[in-house]
Amino acid sequence: MNPELKHSFPPSIFPGAAVLILGSMPGEESLRKQEYYAFRHNVFWRIMGELFSFSPDLPYPERLAALGRNRIALWDSLASCRRVGSLDTSITDPVPNDIAGLLREHPGITHIFCNGTASYQYLKRYNEAVFHSGAEIRKLLSTSPAAARFRYEEKREAYSVIRRIVLASGNL
Repeated sequence: MNPELKHSFPPSIFPGAAVLILGSMPGEESLRKQEYYAFRHNVFWRIMGELFSFSPDLPYPERLAALGRNRIALWDSLASCRRVGSLDTSITDPVPNDIAGLLREHPGITHIFCNGTASYQYLKRYNEAVFHSGAEIRKLLSTSPAAARFRYEEKREAYSVIRRIVLASGNL
């Protein structure tokens, strides 16, 4: 049986973006809702809300706008793949997004943060040029419940580097 082909979303990016957070590929609940990090046990929105002073319960467009006001963009390392379920370990036939192209269109992006190991590995495998673009690239802990070996506090602390960068840029 050939797993179903899944497609990522367009980037969520606003003018002046300085930070890009990359996932690997949206999970089943995110694909169903057409929202980044929609699975209720994924702590991404809780962490971002705490770091940037907005409610993680805001309607989705308002959460995206809150990130945009803080110069944060979202996208995925992969444009499509085949996968049963939501686990990155189940991904086959990956097709990358054009991250280098996004950076050319948005030259203000100076930092790329990968939400988990798979995102980082796919970025490295398919967008090696991005590692020579001048943007700082870091792998962060996954906000997914699949990364259960890390406590919430560890994940929040890892993502606090994004707040420090935004603060240093004079945006908050």
